Amino acid sequence: EVQLVESGGGLVQTGGSLRLSCAASGITFDDYGIGWFRQAPGKEREGVSCIIPSDGRTYYRDPVQGRFTISSDNAKNTVYLQMNSLKPEDTAVYYCAAGLYALGYSPGNYDYWGQGTQVTVSS
Repeated sequence: EVQLVESGGGLVQTGGSLRLSCAASGITFDDYGIGWFRQAPGKEREGVSCIIPSDGRTYYRDPVQGRFTISSDNAKNTVYLQMNSLKPEDTAVYYCAAGLYALGYSPGNYDYWGQGTQVTVSS
């Protein structure tokens, strides 16, 4: 059984930082792409960043470029999202997702999803 478990969300003030973790079980990172998505109330789920753990390629959407850093610890089957300089518009439920050879920000590219972790940035 494949499981993705996110952690690290919380309440932070504008300009603060959080580090999200996504611990994966039931898959190995060799063949998977891992993405971070977020969904704010009343809005569609949107991709934030993705990584190919087998070769370290990383990608970021424009709103988070330069503020967020995605990384992976392949020995721990865990992907991280370091979020700095947080803004109120970053407030959302953040999800990690895994897809076989997945790349990009289309949710349909990903087969497995975590339960999400809430990030709230106060102004």
